[in-house]
Amino acid sequence: MKQITLGSTGITTCQNAFGALPIQRDDKETAVAILRRAAEGGMTFFDTARAYSDSEEKLGEAFAGMRDRIFIATKTMAKTPEQFWEQLDTSLKLLKTDYIDIYQFHCVPQCYRPGDGTGMYECMEKAKAQGMIRHIGVTAHNIEVAMECVSSGLYETMQFPFSYLSSEKEIGLVNACRKANMGFIAMKGLAGGLIGNSRAAMAYMTEYDNVLPIWGIQRMEELLEWLSYMEDTPEYTQEIRDFVERERAELAGDFCRGCGYCMPCPAGIQINNCARMSLLLRRAPSAAWLTEQMQAEMKKIENCLHCGQCGARCPYGLDTPALLAKNLEDYRRVLAGETAV
Repeated sequence: MKQITLGSTGITTCQNAFGALPIQRDDKETAVAILRRAAEGGMTFFDTARAYSDSEEKLGEAFAGMRDRIFIATKTMAKTPEQFWEQLDTSLKLLKTDYIDIYQFHCVPQCYRPGDGTGMYECMEKAKAQGMIRHIGVTAHNIEVAMECVSSGLYETMQFPFSYLSSEKEIGLVNACRKANMGFIAMKGLAGGLIGNSRAAMAYMTEYDNVLPIWGIQRMEELLEWLSYMEDTPEYTQEIRDFVERERAELAGDFCRGCGYCMPCPAGIQINNCARMSLLLRRAPSAAWLTEQMQAEMKKIENCLHCGQCGARCPYGLDTPALLAKNLEDYRRVLAGETAV
């Protein structure tokens, strides 16, 4: 397994890291067992966030007494200095540690800078000077904001969605981070569930010597799949390249990544699933998508207010109402038996 150094941080870890958002859906005993097995299997980098309900608490429970063997990255969605310090204090207590390796501004709406009037970057500087955090990072979903953060020279790591379905813009962001000696942490390596071939996903990441993918893991069998690549690391062979090109052709054009940043919807529409239902039915078929409950969720699309809020919030600039309408039409065809799942 290739080792990755995250830019100027000096943090070196195997190119196979743990995304701890999904473990908030596990009970504590299950989550702790998964986390400890991950560390035993060679994973050393674990990414969480204050916004992931009890994820930090589960990491703290799992890694008590072994802090020096792992790297922990967490995030704050604070919008004021007061919130920043409150959330940092909470994260440190729940993680049972006196420092965080990488503290990240979570899904930033702007590039926080010293003297911008928000006081947010100054909080990061003070926390670093006091030893509470070791490195300053940022996560984004908007490519323009992400590029501004890279060019600012103020951040040591960038976390952004990246997979073999990414566009040239995202690849350009990865290359910009390399030139700036800025670590790149790849979230959504499976494109929010649209990628079902983990071997191809892993092989693609190995083509980038500055990218650290964090795989969202909820179940032990998922973890064991990723751990199997520690020894048997997939190579980006011509066969896999051809497969990826077919995947890209199938998903050409605009599609919802399921990030959920367009929500909440004033009409109560579950946009992150409903706007990509056609793809989910085709690429991740499950009876759960056709239940009465899900049919009721899809029916809510009829009540779309066309208020423009979802479009304004979408980091990918999608015409979300149009996507919703198309997905509802496709969904009805499936229910009527006109199209196979």
